[in-house]
Amino acid sequence: MISVATPHDSALTALPPSHRTKMIATSSPISILKSSKSTGMKRKMDEVDLAPSSPSSLPDTLPEDAPPLKKRPRVTFDDKNIRTHEPSSEQDDTPKTVKESLPIVREEIRRAIHRHVSAADSEGYDRIKDIFVADPKKAGNDPYAYDLPTHTTLKLHLTGLLSHIASLDRNCSGLVHAIVNSEWLGRDEAYVKLYTRFLGNLTAAQGGYLGVVFRMLTSKLTGVSRGTGRLPGYPIVHSSQIYARVHTALRYVLRLVPAGSGALSPILSTSFPFETDPAKSYIAYTRNLLRIIEYAPELQSDILTLLTEKLVKIDVQIQVDLEDVEDEIGEELLHESPEGDDEVDDDESDASDDEDGQRSREMKQSIHKVDGMIDVLFDYYSAPFSTGSLDDKENTLELLLSHFQTIILPTYRSRHSQFLLFHFSQSSPELVDRFASACIQLIFSKLQPGLTRQSAAAYLASFVARGAHISGDVVRDVFDLLLTHLNDLRIDYEPSCRGPDLRRYGPFYSTAQALLYIFCFRWRDLTTAAIEGDSIEQVEDLEPSQVMFPPNIKEILHKSIYSRLNPLKICSPGIVAEFARISHHFQLLYVYPLLETNKRLRVTAFRSISTLTNANFSQVEREIRAGDHLGYQLDAYFPFDPYQLPRSRRWIEGDYVEWRGVPGLDEGEESDSGAEDDEDDDEDDEEDATGTDEE
Repeated sequence: MISVATPHDSALTALPPSHRTKMIATSSPISILKSSKSTGMKRKMDEVDLAPSSPSSLPDTLPEDAPPLKKRPRVTFDDKNIRTHEPSSEQDDTPKTVKESLPIVREEIRRAIHRHVSAADSEGYDRIKDIFVADPKKAGNDPYAYDLPTHTTLKLHLTGLLSHIASLDRNCSGLVHAIVNSEWLGRDEAYVKLYTRFLGNLTAAQGGYLGVVFRMLTSKLTGVSRGTGRLPGYPIVHSSQIYARVHTALRYVLRLVPAGSGALSPILSTSFPFETDPAKSYIAYTRNLLRIIEYAPELQSDILTLLTEKLVKIDVQIQVDLEDVEDEIGEELLHESPEGDDEVDDDESDASDDEDGQRSREMKQSIHKVDGMIDVLFDYYSAPFSTGSLDDKENTLELLLSHFQTIILPTYRSRHSQFLLFHFSQSSPELVDRFASACIQLIFSKLQPGLTRQSAAAYLASFVARGAHISGDVVRDVFDLLLTHLNDLRIDYEPSCRGPDLRRYGPFYSTAQALLYIFCFRWRDLTTAAIEGDSIEQVEDLEPSQVMFPPNIKEILHKSIYSRLNPLKICSPGIVAEFARISHHFQLLYVYPLLETNKRLRVTAFRSISTLTNANFSQVEREIRAGDHLGYQLDAYFPFDPYQLPRSRRWIEGDYVEWRGVPGLDEGEESDSGAEDDEDDDEDDEEDATGTDEE
């Protein structure tokens, strides 16, 4: 066993011979590397003398009448070594000589630091540093398998260092880093309190170490490493208690250093789990970041923005990956049941080791990350919407809207992140109106980039079409606003239009597609019967010939569809086909001849998504075969299409309008007859629509 000099060694040589015998008889040497199984040193922090002592206050000799120890140390033998075990008791059984050794340890630390800085003698300094470098987890279940400093030694030296905080400048950075990165979370409560006090005093007195302390603490929030809560000689500490200890330390440092929030914010970002980290790390870190808001509310905006950015980034990557695999494989991955709470099973040892198997595992992990993170965010935001006042709800929605406008909306192909808005915006009619109004302002603003206006139109249409808590009045109001806007755009664009061109007339086509999409889902609310007060069920009971729509719907849609802008050529074919079926069924418009003509029309316009140089957007071009020609068309991207994440979809239940078939209209029916009143007008307008770029 390694023998290391202790503070008592130097003290004994300084005493007269007459006193040495007494001291030896009444004290036990404090060994830096002495092992102990004792778990009884559970005194409170205030039971340790933390008052600073000057060297002049140290006693020259031990008093003649020094009282004996409360309990005589128990000595055991094991082959080669004699080990002294400190007594274990719920009461304060710390030997008085240990208490009296605190001034000696303080003096040892003072001399070690002084010699390290001024005399380049680092022997004592390194010995102190080694106390905190020793890793108790290496001992496993046998505390004697690895020479460790005792609990008392750690506590004495950390207490002594508290008295010399002012000396721990950058010259002592090695010692400070050793302490900051030492094992502390799995120890007893008294030591954790002492350690937390040390961190607070250190950062308050030596501001240069603030970042070091913050990085250490935040690194503990992504997960508990193996063995942290199972140190030899200490009770088991569960992960929830470990996280609580980290938050207590963070709260204490921020209280002592109020300006520390500014330094903490960027560290929270850089400490985010890496892309290769498992889903449980992402979920744990998300929960812990939201917990920081409780005691550092000034960081709420920064933390929620960070979480939204990370969520959207992973969400978009999932969408890209799913588009590259077979549809049935993607659906299977999305519908897999969650693996539990935040302890997602990351053991995929039985999966295939080939490239496809690896890719499948990575996609599965990404899906679990988004599912877990957004589930935690749903839970966080639910409090103000369920129990808060109207002001609380509006303020929280404003925060969500700011993230929507700056992060979600400009990001192409976000699939799940936006459902936070979808769910909470439907909490009340006022919030429905607030979200719809925000989208309308973006659509109508000529100061916004064309792509932003197009995305806002897709979000508004999907929100109105799919929101189960959106009233018929709101559906009609939004439809009328978009209809008027479409007509205004047609009037502006048509004089210079030579044919359909998505690059030049993007806002017109995105508005037209939004109207077609809303009509397909909410045609019942647009009927005159619904305006007069009939229920949805009553509207569905009407014969097709009895279903009527306000005149302006037919008038404006007819003028726009048969204009030179020809929106049915640019809008997504699936949406156009469904609109054609429903409008024909109710004798609103008959557009099949135009669709046939459009198959022979070649369009050379580019999708705006690929022509704008916004760094937030993917540079995506999708060529859609139109007969024998290639053309560019709007994507059928409506952000509130079915939500499929297995864990978090519970939040969306009851929020969603599912597709309902049209009564009396067979799903496969495509009639080429009917609506003779419209057919003559259609044929006249077809000549205008096909007069450009036809081959």
